[in-house]
Amino acid sequence: MNPAALPDPPFAALGLSPALVRAAAERGYAEPTAIQAATIPLALQGRDVIGCAHTGSGKTAAFGLPLLHQLDRWRPAWRRTYALVLVPTRELAAQVGETIRALSRHLADPVKVAVVFGGVSVNPQMLGLRGGAEVIVATPGRLLDLVERNAVKLDDVALLVLDEADRLLDEGFADELARLTALLPRRRQGLFFSATFPPAVQELAQTLLNDPVRVDAPATPAAGLPAIEQHAVEVDAAQRTQLLRHLIEQGGWQRVLVFVATRYASEHVADKLRRAGLAAAAFHGDLSQGARTRVLGELRSGALRVVLATDMAARGLHIADLPVVVNYDLPRSAVDYTHRIGRTARAGAAGLAVSFVSASTEAHFRLIEKRQGQRVPRERVAGFEPRDTVAPVSPPEGGVKGRRKSKKDKLREAAARGG
Repeated sequence: MNPAALPDPPFAALGLSPALVRAAAERGYAEPTAIQAATIPLALQGRDVIGCAHTGSGKTAAFGLPLLHQLDRWRPAWRRTYALVLVPTRELAAQVGETIRALSRHLADPVKVAVVFGGVSVNPQMLGLRGGAEVIVATPGRLLDLVERNAVKLDDVALLVLDEADRLLDEGFADELARLTALLPRRRQGLFFSATFPPAVQELAQTLLNDPVRVDAPATPAAGLPAIEQHAVEVDAAQRTQLLRHLIEQGGWQRVLVFVATRYASEHVADKLRRAGLAAAAFHGDLSQGARTRVLGELRSGALRVVLATDMAARGLHIADLPVVVNYDLPRSAVDYTHRIGRTARAGAAGLAVSFVSASTEAHFRLIEKRQGQRVPRERVAGFEPRDTVAPVSPPEGGVKGRRKSKKDKLREAAARGG
């Protein structure tokens, strides 16, 4: 066959440079995902884009590749900040920075990527910004701190990326975003990515983008989006830890991310699992950055089997080949549910999401289902079936004085007796 007749590699067909095509192949990107195929050509044309796609669908490469392609063409004689990527969490900042560095490795001139986030000392980050950086990946609060310290200038930013835009707004970053965008040039390109598209994100896009093109990645596994098998297990709240242990052992789950509502719950349940012989650790916002990094590293390596995480700590996490996510406590909203279960089934791989539903949380889970537009069948696990009736709450010592039993009380007691 004539070599000239061979088709271009998949990423080359999108208009990317050979250096970036090579880097994409080395990262294991066999072919563009749906969001990449739709976004990259538009971004290379200079269009503003709103990309609506689940976590794990390849969003970082969808903006990282065109970002680097245009930066390589624009490259001035002195180092200026060309692209600003804003993210909601320190873990996501680190992951995005690592991906952009890896994708830039074959460019003729090295690209300096600065990653800045709170929770750690600001001084090393200030030193890292000396001499400038072409790409800054940041959480909003720490970036504002650095701007106020004159450690970074945003006058030349030509491309603004918001990754997990719904999370940025949900975390209360709206004021910080407004302050940061006021420092940027008016003429700039914008790329916004979000797993969900609530009204607040729509309003933000109208304010900050110029005639954006919205790209909705189709929700099919073939398109590189999550193939998540969802289960809802009915269980009494008091039995959740025993059920979790049973499912881990019976299912042979080797790596599990379990979501709980509070820091206390993460520590408490992790301690119970450790006493039962399972390698488990808590992961919450009160941990130091070093401790958080260590926990994630041990989960990835297999030294840990179970990590009990709060929403605040786990947002933006990327754990390759994570097979199972468990909602020990239900999330506050359908948006949180989407982000939680999106930790598994990344890059088109299959995954399992299990939610524990008790009598007191059934109505809330139905609301999540309604917002998601799907119904998750309820299941029961032998030996952990919830009680069909709710035991009456014990009154304080001496009983409830002066209160006569109502008809509803009598019916409840009769039901409890089986009468």
